[in-house]
Amino acid sequence: MEAQTPSFISTGDGVRIAYRFDGASNKPVLLLSNSIGTDLHMWDAQVPTLTEHFRLLRYDARGHGASDVPTGPYSLDRLGRDAVELLDALGLQRVHVLGLSLGGFVAQWLGIHAPERVDRLVLSNTAAYLGPPQQWDRAIAELLAAPDMQATAEMFLRNWFPACMLQANDRGVEAFRRTLLATQREGVAGSWAAVRDADLRRTVARVRNPTLVIAGEHDTVTSARHGEELASAIPGARFKVLPAVHLSNVERPAEFLDAVVTFLTEQA
Repeated sequence: MEAQTPSFISTGDGVRIAYRFDGASNKPVLLLSNSIGTDLHMWDAQVPTLTEHFRLLRYDARGHGASDVPTGPYSLDRLGRDAVELLDALGLQRVHVLGLSLGGFVAQWLGIHAPERVDRLVLSNTAAYLGPPQQWDRAIAELLAAPDMQATAEMFLRNWFPACMLQANDRGVEAFRRTLLATQREGVAGSWAAVRDADLRRTVARVRNPTLVIAGEHDTVTSARHGEELASAIPGARFKVLPAVHLSNVERPAEFLDAVVTFLTEQA
């Protein structure tokens, strides 16, 4: 993916959010929302295929990439409003939304609180709730006390990819490692707090947008059971399991893209 200087908007609380467009302006817009510890480049390998059908809007969540890193904790409500304010600033009334992991939480929030801004939803490798809160408190404290991101980066990679990709020194894995090591700890800790405090198990039933839930068969972060529960809670949602760990867009790109594009382009 070619280098491109990001553009920025400022949120209501004064945080700069970096974003970029890819694809023709006459195509429907697809908003992509990322996992913790990544930036908008987590979708680079999918951009060529997705831009055949959509104008992509990618952004760095607060605390990540080129966006500002305010002191945490963050809330899911604030992360969701960041996305809405991005759409407002760009004059976009209604878009498709694809979110993975934390991005999937944000996408759920949009379906619950701003359904008029969403056409179709894809919720990938995510959950409505990831408790108990105590596990996040411990992780946040350990991260903020650590000397750097090294140990946390390796933990993320083990949770994201199968052992065969890690052992093969996969170029894609190395790119994600570099991004993790460049991510400020405050951004990760603040985002973990948003996950810690999020519980959408009841309210997600209010989602009425057409929804596809994608889960990874081997995902140890947001399990296939989490995905199945999410799909069961959303009226009419479809459910797809891929033979993947957590970053199913990277590990199983062909199957991932086929599921996403088929769902988003089919006639109502």
